[in-house]
Amino acid sequence: MKPLVCRDEIPEKDLPLRDDIRLLGRLLGDTIREQEGEAAYEIVERIRQTSIRFHRDEDEVARHELETILNSLSRGRTNQIIRAYSYFSHLANLAEDQHHVRRSRAHAMAGAHAMAAPAPREGTLARALKLIQEARISHAALQAFFASALVCPVLTAHPTEVRRKSTIDREMEISQILAQRDRQSLTPEEEAACQESLRRAILTLWQTSILRRNRLKVIDEVNNGLSYYDYTFFKELPQVYASLEDQLAAMDPAWGNVGVPSFLRMGSWIGGDRDGNPFVTADALRQALLLQSKHALGFYLEELHCLGAELSLDGRYVNVSDEVQNLAKASPDLSPHRQDEPYRRAITGIYARLAATAAALGHGDVARHAVGEAPAYDSVEEFEGDLLILHRSLLSNGSGSLTRGRLRKLRRAVDVFGFHLASLDMRQNSDVHQRVIAELFEKAVPGTDYEGLPEDKRVALLLEELRTPRLLTSPYLEYSPETSSELAIVHEAAEAHRRYGRAALPNYVISKASDPSDILEVALLLKEAGLLRPRDGEIDVNIIPLFETIADLRHCSGVMDALFALPDYMRLLRSRGQAQEVMLGYSDSNKDGGFLTSGWELYKAEIELIEVFKRHQVALRLFHGRGGSVGRGGGPSYQAILAQPGGAVQGAIRITEQGEVIAGKYSNPDLGRRNLEILASATLEASLLHSGQSASREEYLNAMEELSNSAFKAYRALVYETEGFERYFWESTVIGEIANLNIGSRPASRTNSRRIEDLRAIPWVFGWAQCRLMLPGWYGFGSAVNEWLEKQPDTGLALLQEMYREWPFFQALLSNMDMVLAKSNIAIASRYANLVEDETLRDAIFPRLRHEWEDSIKQLLAIMQQQSLLDGNPLLARSIRNRFPYLDPLNHLQIELLKRHRSGDADEQVVQGIHLSINGIAAGLRNSG
Repeated sequence: MKPLVCRDEIPEKDLPLRDDIRLLGRLLGDTIREQEGEAAYEIVERIRQTSIRFHRDEDEVARHELETILNSLSRGRTNQIIRAYSYFSHLANLAEDQHHVRRSRAHAMAGAHAMAAPAPREGTLARALKLIQEARISHAALQAFFASALVCPVLTAHPTEVRRKSTIDREMEISQILAQRDRQSLTPEEEAACQESLRRAILTLWQTSILRRNRLKVIDEVNNGLSYYDYTFFKELPQVYASLEDQLAAMDPAWGNVGVPSFLRMGSWIGGDRDGNPFVTADALRQALLLQSKHALGFYLEELHCLGAELSLDGRYVNVSDEVQNLAKASPDLSPHRQDEPYRRAITGIYARLAATAAALGHGDVARHAVGEAPAYDSVEEFEGDLLILHRSLLSNGSGSLTRGRLRKLRRAVDVFGFHLASLDMRQNSDVHQRVIAELFEKAVPGTDYEGLPEDKRVALLLEELRTPRLLTSPYLEYSPETSSELAIVHEAAEAHRRYGRAALPNYVISKASDPSDILEVALLLKEAGLLRPRDGEIDVNIIPLFETIADLRHCSGVMDALFALPDYMRLLRSRGQAQEVMLGYSDSNKDGGFLTSGWELYKAEIELIEVFKRHQVALRLFHGRGGSVGRGGGPSYQAILAQPGGAVQGAIRITEQGEVIAGKYSNPDLGRRNLEILASATLEASLLHSGQSASREEYLNAMEELSNSAFKAYRALVYETEGFERYFWESTVIGEIANLNIGSRPASRTNSRRIEDLRAIPWVFGWAQCRLMLPGWYGFGSAVNEWLEKQPDTGLALLQEMYREWPFFQALLSNMDMVLAKSNIAIASRYANLVEDETLRDAIFPRLRHEWEDSIKQLLAIMQQQSLLDGNPLLARSIRNRFPYLDPLNHLQIELLKRHRSGDADEQVVQGIHLSINGIAAGLRNSG
C-alpha cells in the first residue's frame, strides 16, 4: 500500500517514523499483491484516492464515485479491502509506538552526553525528582510520601478490542523487529534479514483471522490480561523501582541504604467485576485468582532457575553467611557437583519450597520439577525472607554488585506481586445489594420490608445488625439464585484471603452508590463471610462507593459526611488505617450529562470530598474510573492527574486502564514502562508540589459553572428530551452490531431495553466513535460558549482564553476536546445519518449535530487561539492526516455493509465484513475509538 506523504515539511526527528510507515506499508502492499492479485491492490488505491477527495471538501462527485465503486464490490473483495486498510492502521500504530520509544531514548541519550543536560521529559521520574529537588522537599517528606503512597493502574474487563491474541503476538513480533533496527547499526545483510522477518510476520498476520468466532468467556479475559505481565509488568515494574532508587541515591546519598517501598502496584477488575455481568460468579472469581497466582509463581520459578545458573560462586573462594549455609544444608539438592556452591544449593532449596507452594495452591505441575521434596512457604513474606538472606550475604562478602541484577529485580517483583499477582477488586451494583439484603432480612424476620423503609430506618436496621456477631443467614433456609450467588462471592473472598493473603482481594466497589445504606449493605454481606468482625471492630476489605451519575456526583460529599458521622462505621474505618477510598465514574457521568458537565461535576465533587474528609480527619484516596477514550474520561494521564484540584492526590491514586487502550499502552515494554513512570511521577508531583496549591480563582469557577449549566441543558435536550433520538442513535451507528460482536463477556446493556439510560458507556462511546461523530467528547460545548458570549460580549472570550492559559483543569478539558474533534469527520457522519430510515427524524436531528459540531470547533479554536485543530500538537496532527486516507474508506465500506445487512442480507461474509471494519476503525482512532 502507498503510505501518504504529508504535504507539510516533516521535522528531521520524525523522518524515521515516516520511513517505518513507508516500509510497513510497502511490505503490506507487496503481501496483498502476492496473495490477492494486482486487481485487489489497484482497487485499494482507487478507493483511497477517491476517499481523499470526498474527505477534503465533501465533493458530491467523489461521493457518487465512491458509492459506485463500493456497491460494485463482491462480498469477498469487500472483506479483502477492509482487511487491507485495517492492517495498515495496526501497522501504523506499531510504527508510532516505536517512534515514541525512539524519541524517549534519543532524549535520554542527549541528556547523558550534554555538558548541561536538558530538562527531563514531561512525565518521567527524572523530571519529577528534579522538580522536587529544586523545591527543596526534605528527605523526611519524600520518605514519608513513599511510606504511605499507592499508585495503582487497574486493568478492567471492558474490552472493545476484538482482535485475537494470535494477531497481537504477531504485532509484538513486528514491534520487536522495529526496535532491533533502531538499536543496532545494521549491515546491509542484517537490514535485509530484518526486512525479510518483517515480511514473514506481515504475511502471517494477513493469513491469520483477526476476529474471534466465539464470544470471550470471563476466564479468556483473565488470560488476555495476564499476557501483559509477560509483555511488560514482570520486567518493567522492577526496572522502574531500580531506576527510581538509583536516581534517589544520586540525588541524596542517604537513599543509598534505604529501599523504596513498593508503592506502585497492579490492580484488576477482570474476574471480579460482576456489575451487569452474570458470568462473573464465585467459581469465576476462584479461577481468576488461581490463574493470577499461577502466573506469578511461574515467573518466580523461572527467575530462580536463571538465578541459580548465574550464582555459581564457590564457597572456597568467597565468604558465605551462616544463613546461606543453613539454606544450603536444608536444600534437597545433594548433587556432588554443587557441594561447593552454597548459593546454588540454597536457590534449589528455595525453588523446591516455592514449587511445593505452587502445588499447595493448586497450580498443578510446574515447568521444571524441583530436585527433591521441601516444605511449602506459609506466606510470601517467608519467601521474601529467603531472598533477603541471599542479598545480605552477597552484600556483606564483597559481591554487592551481584545483588543489583536478577536478584534485585526478583526481590522487587515478589514484593510487588506477592503470591496473588494483582489486587483483584469485587464490584457489584447497589440495586443488587439492596435486593439481597431485603431478602436476608425478610427470611430472618418476615415483614421487615427493608426496601420500603426510608433511608434513616434502613441505616438504623443495618447498624443494629452490624453490631452483633450473630449471622443473618441460615444454612436451613433457601435463598434466591441472586442472593445465593452474592453470598457465595463473599465467602469465596474470605477463602482467597486465607489462601493468598488479604492483598489478593482488598476492595469491594459499589456501582451507583447514592446513600450511606449502600455502603452498610456491603458491610453486612462481608460480615456474613467473616470479613467483618463486630466484636473486634475490624473489617478486612475496603468498601468503595462509586459515584457515577451527575446527581450522585453532586451529592457524594453529603453521603460521605453522613457516613463518617456514624461512630460504628468510623470504628471499622480505623481498622483500615483511617483511610477511605472513593471511586468517581467518568463514563456514566459523561453519558448522563455530557462531556463538559461530567468533567466539571467530577472536579467539584473532588473539592467537596477533600473538605469533608479533612473535617472528619479521614485520609482520602480517589479511584478514577477513567476510560481509554476521551468520551469516557480518557486522555493523557499525566495532565489529568496534575489537573486535579489541590489536595485531591494525597500520595495515593488508583486509575482504571480500560480494555480498549491496554494493548496500546502496555504491550510494548518500553512504552509500558513510560506509562508506569507517568502515573508514578504525576502522583509524586501532585502530592508533594501541588497538594497545597490555592483553589482556582472564583471568577474561573463561576464561569465554569455557567458553561456547565448551558452544556448540560443542550446535551440533555438532545439525548434525553428529543423524541426519537434513541432510534436515531441505534440506526445511525453500529451499536446493534457492536452488541453482537465478540468483544467481551459482558452484555452491551444492563437490561434488555434499548434505552440510553440502560446502555453501558462503552458501546455508547464506541458507537459514536465508529461513525466519526465522537459526540460524547464535545457535544454541548459550542452552545455553552455561545450562550456565555451572548451574556458577556466584551470580556467573555478574554476570560475563557485566560482560563485556558492559567488553569490546568480547563487546559486538560480543552486539549482532550481538541484531539477528539480532530478525529471527527462530519462528512462521513452525514453518510451514517442516511442510515436512519425515517427521513423526518434524520432531518430533525443531524442538522443540530452538524451545527453544534461547527460551533464547538469555532469556539474551541477561539479560546485556544489556534488557526486549526491540533495546532499545538503537530506530530498528532500529521498522524491523523496520514491516517484519514486509510481510515475513511473503512467507514464508507462499513456503511455499505450495514445497508446490505439491515436490508436482510445475512450472508456470513457481510457480518464478518462489518466486524472487520469495526476493528479497523477502532485501530485507526486509537484512544478515541
